[in-house]
Amino acid sequence: MKLRSRIRRIRARWWVLSGVIVLTLAGGGTWWIIAAQATSAVASPVTQTVAASLETMEQSVSATGTLTPTVQEEVSFAASGNVTGVNVVAGTVVAAGDVLAAVDTLTVDADLLQARATLASAAAKLADSQDSSDGSTAGLAQIAANVANVTTAQNGVDEALAAQSAVTLTAQVAGLVTVVNVAVGDVVSAGSSSSSTGAAAAGGTAAAGAGSTTTASSAAFTIVGTDAWTVDLTVGEADVALIAANDQVELSLDDGTAFFGTVSEIGLLPSSTTGVAAYPVVVAVTGTPEGLFDGVAVTAAIVYERRTDVLTVASAAVTSVDGASVVTVKDTDGTEVSTPVTVGATVGNLTEITAGLAEGDEVIVATFTPGSGNAGTDRTGGFPGGEMPTGDFPAGQMPGGANNG
Repeated sequence: MKLRSRIRRIRARWWVLSGVIVLTLAGGGTWWIIAAQATSAVASPVTQTVAASLETMEQSVSATGTLTPTVQEEVSFAASGNVTGVNVVAGTVVAAGDVLAAVDTLTVDADLLQARATLASAAAKLADSQDSSDGSTAGLAQIAANVANVTTAQNGVDEALAAQSAVTLTAQVAGLVTVVNVAVGDVVSAGSSSSSTGAAAAGGTAAAGAGSTTTASSAAFTIVGTDAWTVDLTVGEADVALIAANDQVELSLDDGTAFFGTVSEIGLLPSSTTGVAAYPVVVAVTGTPEGLFDGVAVTAAIVYERRTDVLTVASAAVTSVDGASVVTVKDTDGTEVSTPVTVGATVGNLTEITAGLAEGDEVIVATFTPGSGNAGTDRTGGFPGGEMPTGDFPAGQMPGGANNG
């Protein structure tokens, strides 16, 4: 009995001791897992060296606007009559002097004959008054009146002659025909046009080209210049004070087409349709860019400051230590030296250095990459290596094993 009691006491001690070992190892395993997670979750720094370099730095104001042709000519007939020919359609490119349309000469010929008859009559009356004048005040007054009538009649003849030459309507400027409001058979009067057949409506369309727009017009033709453009912008009150006439403007279309211009006019009076004051700004497009159309949207960057040969480094290289700007310079021997610098403007990812560095100095730029996400860690609570501790318990049993023998 004493022997059995002693064996039970020994087994009980082993049970307690085994439990402590398991808990200790389990606790150690848990600690190891937590430490591994914390270590692998920390971002890993990656450094590289970049050289301080001289760059061009720009400050600009962004705005959006609409493209408008500088030349937009409305052309109408100077003679009345029936339209006998139309030589262009919307979308036709014309040169100055090209024939657009013509009217018959019946009306202008009749007008010219009538004007000449009126002039002949006035001249005859003037001659009679001069021949019959007795030098009296009345006689001299009649002569003066007849001279005025002759002058008026001569003006009528000149106008009739001009109208006769105007039966052929020509383009006064080179450009793109965007509107045609007449067709053969229409009756037109000097200075305006009207359609009697309805056929002109088909011709009064916008010229070919994505984004082209036109406005209603009573003119027979509208010609838009294709070699000179302006951009109408609006600039906010806070930004308009930064810009000035002749500032360079970087322009682009939605399709990526890039071109340039200069500020030609800044409006003095703001508009506030949205509750915020904005000023009109006109930009003259420079050069002869292709692919531009009336009315398309334009994005603009008005450059109000441009400096060349500015010493810069990547902004990520500059850190703050006790309120001072510092960069880490890598010497030729590989030594890293913390160097205070004086910074200027920051534009994009570049920072201006006004003191403390020279062109070509190598500075350290640190970037960070995310941790590995605890790769290789046993998240189930296992031990290092994924194995249980080795070694047998007394009598080859797990704790709590029954052995009542």
